[in-house]
Amino acid sequence: MPDTGSVKTQTGAHSPGASDDMQLIILDRDGVINYDSDNYIRTLDEWVALPGSIEAIADLSKAGYSIAIATNQSGIGRGYYSLATLAAMHQKMCELVQALGGEIAHILYCPHLPDDHCMCRKPLPGMLQQILEYYPSGIDAYFIGDSLRDIQAAQAINLPAVLVKTGKGQRSLERGLIGEDIPVYDDLLHFSQQLLTPDQRM
Repeated sequence: MPDTGSVKTQTGAHSPGASDDMQLIILDRDGVINYDSDNYIRTLDEWVALPGSIEAIADLSKAGYSIAIATNQSGIGRGYYSLATLAAMHQKMCELVQALGGEIAHILYCPHLPDDHCMCRKPLPGMLQQILEYYPSGIDAYFIGDSLRDIQAAQAINLPAVLVKTGKGQRSLERGLIGEDIPVYDDLLHFSQQLLTPDQRM
């Protein structure tokens, strides 16, 4: 696959060599894991986890799901915050998950502006494709996002997509942007609880 231009931060042990029976959940970040802002999340203090999101990631990880994140971060390209600040946000996120016994395996972000015409900025699927390269072909996977561009990125490579109502999710639903075939959950915790309850499997 051509270089997407995305930058990878790898943490934890679920990396290349993952077992054939492992399942993968890829998450958008802003609006899914943490509160989003139209003014961008620019500082470490502004990165605040949504209620239940850290618990959800830890529960999914402990249940055997490998967790990866694919996030557009054009604030880097716009000069709103530095790579060091972004790394600190991701370190904070990983430490919160680890404190509950979970793990995030991969974090990919696209630092580019829309006019950069990269392959990694959602709604293009470059980051998702790059994540999938770490896992066995045909792995059972979902992509969970809060916007139309997230859904489009997943659909571009026939990856099952899920919408949460947090972040831009409710607004996207009200504007009629999300197809009726897309599963919708109140938030990431709601999704994880439904997925991990035997009688409620997707």
